[in-house]
Amino acid sequence: MEEGFRFADAIGPAKMVYIHQPAAGLRAIVAIDNIAAGPAIGGTRMALDVTAEECFRLARAMTFKNAAAGLPHGGAKAVIFADPAMPAADKERLIRAFARAICDLAEYIPGPDMGTDESAMAWIKDEIGRAVGLPAVVGGIPLDQIGATGFGLAVAAEIASAAAGLALKGARVAVQGFGAVGQHTARFMAERGAILVAASDTRGAITDPDGLDIEKLRALKAVGGSVTDLGGGRKAAPEDVVAADCDILVPAARPDVIHMANVEAIKARLVLQGANIPATLDAERRLAEKGILSVPDFIANAGGVIAASVEYHGGSARSVFEEIADKIGRNTRAVLERMRAGGVLPREAAVELARARVERAMALRRFHD
Repeated sequence: MEEGFRFADAIGPAKMVYIHQPAAGLRAIVAIDNIAAGPAIGGTRMALDVTAEECFRLARAMTFKNAAAGLPHGGAKAVIFADPAMPAADKERLIRAFARAICDLAEYIPGPDMGTDESAMAWIKDEIGRAVGLPAVVGGIPLDQIGATGFGLAVAAEIASAAAGLALKGARVAVQGFGAVGQHTARFMAERGAILVAASDTRGAITDPDGLDIEKLRALKAVGGSVTDLGGGRKAAPEDVVAADCDILVPAARPDVIHMANVEAIKARLVLQGANIPATLDAERRLAEKGILSVPDFIANAGGVIAASVEYHGGSARSVFEEIADKIGRNTRAVLERMRAGGVLPREAAVELARARVERAMALRRFHD
């Protein structure tokens, strides 16, 4: 009995739902962490190696992300145990089965995440009438297509680079995970004068101190290629990008890619957390000891969920970038100010900010009959 509550604290989770439908080949977990501020928005992730603990940690990150951004939403996350590279028809059947399984979880609003995209959200919306990050053709604001999360990371970079003693123009950037988030982050940072010198995906990494051609890399990824298919540069293993000779490191893939076994190799002066929970807590402490500024995930990468909230409440794509710039800009500044004033780690400052907002929302709600 106690095993099922091992993640519980004063904030949540409100529900951990385990789904098993052998006939459909469906195994999934939904973690609805907190709904004090409103229905929970959170991505639906598809991967073969997800766990219940990862699902909860991602849901908690969404609770804090939505609270920090001042959105009228709580946090949740869903994970589907499957290979996202399965045939398209099989994937659609599985996603639709998942949607029907969560029909009664009305307090959870799914969005795209690793292994799912705008089309997957359209299938979910078609089945149960709720999802965000939809294709534009059905009235959505396609988060990955417009690069909402990457744009927010570039906004955070503008503010945090000065605090790290860097000029963004000319800064050398390494992106770990050159997917939807990583590609747009590189693009928006290049527009601000930064130079992409290293990038990785699941098949390898490529580095070039003179700079990589972002558009050629994006073109390769669009047809199913790898960053290592780009001519020139130096090829390396995927994990080697963390130790790239750069000024700014953007981990934009899986959780815990920065850990105590590789933190000493990091040369960057600024880490922008593009993925959710991309660093272990002890590694974040070590980064601070090394004088490396790390902007927490739920502050820096909130662009996607801000766009999702705008969509859910009937807003237009036109207003999305203004909302992202305003909210992420204010929150990045607030976290840096709290960090300096209190002598605490960036994550501690960010959690203080977000948790206070969640607790204020909880104080206004009645959770009993």
